[in-house]
Amino acid sequence: MADFPQDSQSPDSSALPGLLVVEFGARVAASAAGSLLAQLGATVVFVEPVRPGAFADAKWMYRDQFAAGKLSLAVDCGDAADLALLRSLAAGSDVLLVSSDADALAYGVSPWTATRADSVVCDITAFGSSGPLAGTSASDAQIQALSGIMECTGQSDGPPLALALPLVEQLAGIYAAAGVLAALRQRQPGQLLPVEIALYDVAFSAMTSFLAPALSGDAHAAATRVGNRHTMAAPWNVYRASDGWVLLCAGNDAQWQRLCALMHGSGAQTTARLAKNAARVSHAQEVDSIVQSWTSAHTIGECVARMLAQGIPCGPVAALDGYPREANLHHRHMVIDVVNPINGRGIKLPGSPFRMTRTPGLVLACVSAKNGDRARVKALLRRPETPPRRSPPTRLPLAGIRVLEIGHYTTAPVASRLLAALGAEVIKVEPPEGEAVRHWPPERNGQGVFFTFQNADKQSLLLDIASAEGRKVLLQLASKADVLIENLRPGALARKGYGPDELLALNPRLVYCSISGFGLDSLYEGRPAFDAVIQAMSGLMDLTRISGMPLKTGPSMADVMGAAFALTAVLAALESREHTGHGQFLDLSMQDICAWATQSGWNEAVDRAPVQGVLQCADGYVLAACPAAEAVRLQAQLESVGRPRDAVVAALTAAGLSAVPVLGISEVVAAPQTRERGLWFMSKDQGVEYPVLASPVRLTLTPSPVPRPGPRLGRDTQAILGTLK
Repeated sequence: MADFPQDSQSPDSSALPGLLVVEFGARVAASAAGSLLAQLGATVVFVEPVRPGAFADAKWMYRDQFAAGKLSLAVDCGDAADLALLRSLAAGSDVLLVSSDADALAYGVSPWTATRADSVVCDITAFGSSGPLAGTSASDAQIQALSGIMECTGQSDGPPLALALPLVEQLAGIYAAAGVLAALRQRQPGQLLPVEIALYDVAFSAMTSFLAPALSGDAHAAATRVGNRHTMAAPWNVYRASDGWVLLCAGNDAQWQRLCALMHGSGAQTTARLAKNAARVSHAQEVDSIVQSWTSAHTIGECVARMLAQGIPCGPVAALDGYPREANLHHRHMVIDVVNPINGRGIKLPGSPFRMTRTPGLVLACVSAKNGDRARVKALLRRPETPPRRSPPTRLPLAGIRVLEIGHYTTAPVASRLLAALGAEVIKVEPPEGEAVRHWPPERNGQGVFFTFQNADKQSLLLDIASAEGRKVLLQLASKADVLIENLRPGALARKGYGPDELLALNPRLVYCSISGFGLDSLYEGRPAFDAVIQAMSGLMDLTRISGMPLKTGPSMADVMGAAFALTAVLAALESREHTGHGQFLDLSMQDICAWATQSGWNEAVDRAPVQGVLQCADGYVLAACPAAEAVRLQAQLESVGRPRDAVVAALTAAGLSAVPVLGISEVVAAPQTRERGLWFMSKDQGVEYPVLASPVRLTLTPSPVPRPGPRLGRDTQAILGTLK
């Protein structure tokens, strides 16, 4: 394939040439969205308050990262001239990024009284505009507590943990960028285009691996904490090597047998007794002890090399020491050197995960001083307006777009499901035996619930793409498709003759999106990559530790962020195709994306994580905005261990402390906010009801239709083949 230039800025190499974005929102998510739009070529104005208000700690702690590549404008919202400038800028902008629940706290006012009639206005809030919590502000950690993320993060014998970084905000920012790109496709004169992103919705959508039992009516379903273990496979954990930590994910019996051959001393009797995965899961502590005795006698490098030689998924836990210390991230230009204009010191910033052959993501390597671009911003007010275009706003933005999905598990299936929610026709190409997760428990009417909601709104085409007839059919479909999205191992499709070179030669307008663990251009060709491996090798696991042991997030955040990023990248490539007529190849790496999401933990800053304390109660836990030591004192003072959560929350609130209960997944599924937001509901297919999920991207003028449950294997094969004759 062609190289991926990283700093070209000609109009043809930018997905968003001439687009003006005003980033006013005080949330981290607004900055994350602004950064992604800037990488895609938009001009982004980074609005800063002259005097930070009550919400200042949420975003401006990470200013170096989030101001990079943008024009800085500092405003005094108590000054009439500054307010007039801000309103003029809003009126001349194409996209406004706001946070209506936080902006007044940060700036003292919410000045969007004058907006351009055909602008896209993306409002990123904690809970959205509906439900009992609408309009309430909440921190990233509080959203984690209320969405089930905290309840499933931590050790089984310890308290729930909040993630060390604002990952929900980062994920919301990715979805916000996608929402903006979708809304731009509907833009026309005189029509304001609202986009709504709620952190609560985003966090709920990230819990998919825990939702299936709860949505199936299991009253005892809970997002239990298992540390770094897997509830359905063993050994699956981090282990101490002689010089650090190594992650191992043995997902089947054959891998266990090969691992035992490496370890030698496991013993024939032990190996035989634990030969089956179910036995290993039941005796996970014993299995971990066996593996630990082996890894501790070897270096990380020795462990990884020997296990990879046997096809056992594994990886070192990369240190996040100022930035993620990992060779492949350097190889893919994901760590760049920049000078801080305020103090002249060198800092590290992330590169762009948008590896795209025609419109590569721009490297945001310039950090302006505060208010350093006021003159340039004023000059923007005299620029010619970008002419609106596109379909009527009553039509879904991807109506008429055909997507081919060759995917499994999470990233490609979720990305294509979200494309379908925006109106795309999605054909899921499945092998004769079907996708691997079709029968993951729990099942309903012979089909896995997880598969069913992850593959809603798709057609199922049963096709052996290795056969001559299958090849003919796939090439016919690819010749007329708009998007092909896949998450097989890098090069797997190319070896069958379906690589990007071949398919783009056949169909130059095709957007070919490949999502993999480490990217096609990688130091780790062929290395398997589970979510936990990516968390380990991106620096994410290094941020949250228990007694020195690195800890993964409860939900599969690398998978989920990979899917959201693929959605955004495909929409950007389709936007580029609108003004160039050309498709392109997208080489997306989950490691790149996960490392990008850790950026607020980069550089040699003091610990800037929000101060949070966890109090144990009679029926669970409460998250309080106080230091951990203070939480211990309050726990004793309030006698919280013997009191219900609600009473402890009320007592803390009365004392002036912000506090929320830590909810389990069954509680989240039944919560009034979840219900009133319609984050899940029942939908019928062939007379059988299945739970389905709503998209976290909400376009107010064109709500997504009610999803149709994921299809039976091969349900649409004959109908699709009939269109090719």
